[in-house]
Amino acid sequence: MNTLQRSSEVDIVRMAALIGICVVNVPFMALPVESVFIPPDGFYDKIAAFLVEGFFQLKFFILFSFIFGWGMAVQSRSAESKGQSFSRRYFRRLAGLAIIGVGHALLVFSGDILVLYALLGLFLWLIKDYSPRNLMKFAAWMLPLSMIFLTIIAVLIDAVMTDATVSVAAVGGATLGGGFLEATEARLSDWPVTLGFLVLLQGPLALGAFAAGLAAAKTDFFSQKSEGLNLIQQRLPLLVIVSLPLNALYAAVVGGLVPGHYEVLNLLGFVSIAIGAPALSLIYLYVFIRLSRAAKVPRLLVLAGQNSLSSYVAQGVLAGFVFGAYGLGLFHSFGHAALLPVSLVIALAAMMLVGVFAKIFGRGPLEPILRKISGS
Repeated sequence: MNTLQRSSEVDIVRMAALIGICVVNVPFMALPVESVFIPPDGFYDKIAAFLVEGFFQLKFFILFSFIFGWGMAVQSRSAESKGQSFSRRYFRRLAGLAIIGVGHALLVFSGDILVLYALLGLFLWLIKDYSPRNLMKFAAWMLPLSMIFLTIIAVLIDAVMTDATVSVAAVGGATLGGGFLEATEARLSDWPVTLGFLVLLQGPLALGAFAAGLAAAKTDFFSQKSEGLNLIQQRLPLLVIVSLPLNALYAAVVGGLVPGHYEVLNLLGFVSIAIGAPALSLIYLYVFIRLSRAAKVPRLLVLAGQNSLSSYVAQGVLAGFVFGAYGLGLFHSFGHAALLPVSLVIALAAMMLVGVFAKIFGRGPLEPILRKISGS
């Protein structure tokens, strides 16, 4: 199987990534901001928050970013086969992602990643001709850069939390449970700060995953005899030894389980996700590929994976309807423990809806718009 052809394995990895991303995002749409950033009190809520931070936070985002990088090679091959200019098509596609992303951030979810992808895609263009080895070296250099950015976040958070004149609740969040106009106003207010936060938290890891995905496409990673996949298999014990303690430490720090006076341990635990998240993402990648070869996934979910842009936006639209006052009005009605299964239901429901739409019309609702903008 050639990785530059559409692969059901790729769609299944993308589908799994979307589900994990939804689990991370839903609390930011369902709870006031202070309930997300301040550790919960209840025992079951603490367990749920620990699981989300330890096993979901950034891991599925990295998987999604990996497939984005892989997709660059697909787009290049498609443009060549049609005699089109890849550069023109690529930059128009990034512009389309940015336009859709701004709309998504303001109307649906201020934690949008599409604008971030459009910005990072500019850097990916600069390294697109690197050899697979150099792409992986570039990806590796993103890890210490991520640790530096995470340290900056830790310093900023500490400054905000210790400033008596700043209320966490005042940063935003409560009005997300209001009517659509009120929620949109809250997103408009939140978005600049949120985008800056996402650049620091996700930027280096996403760009590194882009590079790794592009390297994967150049080395036929999704083939049956993939050397890259075999290498991950050989390194699984090491990946487990590295990823589980680091992600557990990160989740413990974020969950307030490490006493505050252990300042160095708290900082090390927070920045450890720069290593722990990619390591666990590699394990997930291996598992999802193996499962895709061993089990049959419902066709509608595969279609949702193929139409990932629509699936991603649909999750936020559906969550907004569930929690906003313009829908069911369930904002701040669930704790972290209840939100874990609720977010899974939202993810699957959104993907099934997109799958049905794609089965009837051939594509998701947003993919034709992006293709029109990019000229593909």
